[in-house]
Amino acid sequence: MEEQIIKNICSELNIKEYQVKNTLKLLGEGATIPFIARYRKEATNALDENEINRINEVYTYQVNLLKRKEDVIRLIAEKGLLTAELKTSILNAEKLVDVEDLYRPFKEKKKTKATEAIKLGLEPLAKEIFRENPHILEEAKKYLNNKVPNIDFALEQACFIVAENISDNASFRKSIRYHLYKNGLLKSSLKKNAPDENKTYEIYYNYEIKASYIKPHQLLAINRGESEGILKVDITSSVEEIISYLKKKLIHKHNPKTTELLEKSITDALKRLILPSIEREIRSELTEKAESSAIKNFGLNLHNLLMQPPIKNKTVLGFDPAFRTGCKLAVVSPTESLLHIDVIYPHEPKNDIENAKKKLLALIKEYNIDIIAIGNGTASRESEAFVASVIKESTRPVSYIIVNEAGASVYSASKLAREEFPKLHVEERSAVSIARRLIDPLSELVKIDPKSIGVGMYQHDVTPKKLESELEFVVSTAVNQVGVNINTASRELLSYVSGLNKKMIDKLIAYKEKVGSILTRRELSKVFSAKVYVQAIGFLRIPNGPNILDKTSIHPESYEVANKLLEKYNLKEADIGTPRIKETLENIDLAKTSQDLSTDKYTLEDIIKSLISPLRDPRDDLKSPILKSDILTIDDLKIGMELEGTVRNVIDFGAFIDIGLKNDALVHISQITDKYIKHPSEILNVGDIVKCYVLDINKDKNRVSLTLKAP
Repeated sequence: MEEQIIKNICSELNIKEYQVKNTLKLLGEGATIPFIARYRKEATNALDENEINRINEVYTYQVNLLKRKEDVIRLIAEKGLLTAELKTSILNAEKLVDVEDLYRPFKEKKKTKATEAIKLGLEPLAKEIFRENPHILEEAKKYLNNKVPNIDFALEQACFIVAENISDNASFRKSIRYHLYKNGLLKSSLKKNAPDENKTYEIYYNYEIKASYIKPHQLLAINRGESEGILKVDITSSVEEIISYLKKKLIHKHNPKTTELLEKSITDALKRLILPSIEREIRSELTEKAESSAIKNFGLNLHNLLMQPPIKNKTVLGFDPAFRTGCKLAVVSPTESLLHIDVIYPHEPKNDIENAKKKLLALIKEYNIDIIAIGNGTASRESEAFVASVIKESTRPVSYIIVNEAGASVYSASKLAREEFPKLHVEERSAVSIARRLIDPLSELVKIDPKSIGVGMYQHDVTPKKLESELEFVVSTAVNQVGVNINTASRELLSYVSGLNKKMIDKLIAYKEKVGSILTRRELSKVFSAKVYVQAIGFLRIPNGPNILDKTSIHPESYEVANKLLEKYNLKEADIGTPRIKETLENIDLAKTSQDLSTDKYTLEDIIKSLISPLRDPRDDLKSPILKSDILTIDDLKIGMELEGTVRNVIDFGAFIDIGLKNDALVHISQITDKYIKHPSEILNVGDIVKCYVLDINKDKNRVSLTLKAP
C-alpha cells in the first residue's frame, strides 16, 4: 500500500515518484523541511518548503486513511460479514467519508426506531417489503403477537428498518451527497429576537447561494453568525428529485401495497435520516475547505510580513501614541540596542505641544535619529500630524513611517519582554518593539504569537491546532530562509532554527555565556549532537569570524567544494563578495564544473551565490518601506489621484492598502487587474509597495476605495 500512497501523492501534487520517495526518506530520517529544501535539492529536484510540507501533509492523510480502512476491514471481518467485493470497495475509497459510508451498515447502532423494530423480530418482514412481496399483508400476519398487535403496526415498524437500510446504503449516500453539494442552496436567515445590534451580519439576514459556490470568507462569517445565535443556516435542495432517484433504484414491481410502503420508507429515510446527516457532512466539508483557505491565506500574509526588508544602519525612534498617558518614545540603535526612553504629552488632555516639540527635536539631534516609527494604534494620526510638523524644523533630515503595532501590547506584557526590559513600563516596552519591528521585522515579530499580528481574516474561527501548525511552519520557513546571527539571536529566534529544540538552545546559550562570543561554526559541533549539528549549522551565521565561509549560507559539509571552486578559478578568500568573484563565477559552465568538483548543480549554484554575496538576505531583494515627511488627509484626495501605498492585508475579496490615512483603503478584487484571478494573492502580497488610484471617497464613513488600474 505504500507504493499506492506514493502514486496518489504524485498524482495529487503533479510531481515525480523519486521526488516523493526521497522526500519521505529524508523526513523519515529526521531531516527538517528547511534543511531538505536548502541542502538536499539534488535529492528532491529542488522542491521548496511548501512542496515538501504538502508531501508530508498528503502522506500523513493517506497513512491515516489507510489505517482507518484497515480498522474498518478488521471490524467487519470480526462480524463474519466481510466479502471480497466489500474489501475491494473499502481499499479503493479515496476519501474518509466514503470509507465511513461503507462501514455504516455494520456499525453498532445506538437505540433507534429501526433497532427497536428489529427487537420485535420484524427484520424478515422488512426484507419482504424490499422484495416487493405482492402478499405483504398476509406476510405481516405471521408477526402478530402481544408486542405487535396488528398489521398496520407491524408494517409501520418494518418500514423503520427499511428506512434505516436505505439510509445506510453507501451508493445512495454518495449520489445524494454529490447532488446536494452541487445543487443544494445554503441559506441563512436572521433568528427571531437575535442580538445583532450593530447589524454585523446584515448581509446574511436573508441570504442564499449554491453550496458549491460559497466563498471561504462568506462561510466563515455565516458560521460565526450561527455560533453567536444570530443566524439560522440550512442547506436545501429539491427533495422531489432525490425521491425520484431513490424510487427508480428501489421500486420495480409496482405492487400497490409495497410501492406505498417503499415510498413511505424513502421519504422517511430521506427527511429523518439522510438529509440531516449529509447536510452536516457537507457543512463540515465546506468549513474544512474554508478553514484551509483562511489558514493558507493568513500564512501567506504572515510570511510576506516577516520577510519585509529590514531598515539597516539607521537609528530609529519608536513612537507609541496615546492621549491621556502621553506618547512613549524609545530611541533604538541600528543594532537594536535601547539608547533612551522618554515620554511627551502633545495631545489632549495636556496639549503640551511646545515642550513635546522641544524634547523631540533634542532627541533627534542628540541621537542622530534617522526615522521615527509611529505605532498605528490610538492617537496614531494625531501623532503623525505632530511628528510631520516637528521634523520640518529639524536641522537633520528625518523621515517617519506608520508601523503596524498589532501584537506589540501582547509582547510588552509578556514574560519575555519583562526579562528583556525589567525596568521599563509596558507602554515603554511597546515603543521599543515598534522601533525594532521596523529595524528588523523578522527578529521582532517572532517574539509575538502569530495570531496577534493581524494579517488574516477569521483566524479566531478556525481550528486552533491547524492554525498553529501552519503558522509554526511559516515562521520556521522565514527564519531559516534568512538565517540567524548565532551571537545576537534571541532564544525566540533560535527556537525556529532547523533542528534546534529547547534542550539544545539551553546548551547553546550556556555555551555562549561561558565563551562570550562564538567564533566558528566548528565550535558548535561540541555543543550539538551530530544529527542536530548537520540540521542546524547551515542556518547559523557568524558574520565576523575568522572563517569567511561561516558568514555564508554554505553548509560546512560543502566547504571543501567551495574551496576547490576558489582554487579552480584562481580566486582567494579576499575575493569573496567582490566584483571580481562575480565576474569570474557568474557565467561558468555549471554542468562541467559540478562534475569536476564531484558535486551537484544545485549545491554548486548555492555556493556561487553565497560567494558572490556572502551576507545575502532574501529580504534585500524587496522594495523598502515607504518613508514619509508630510501628512495626507482624506480632504487632500481627489477621484483619480495617483498614490503610492503599502499592502497591509490580503483577503479573499481584495486588499487593504495603507496610503497614509487613519484607515487603510480597500482595493476590491475586481479593481486589482483586468485579468481573471481567483484570489488577490495571485497579484498582491503583504508589504508590497504599489501604485494606486483613488476610486471613491466616502467622508461620512472615512472610507476610501482604490483601484490598481491606471485611469
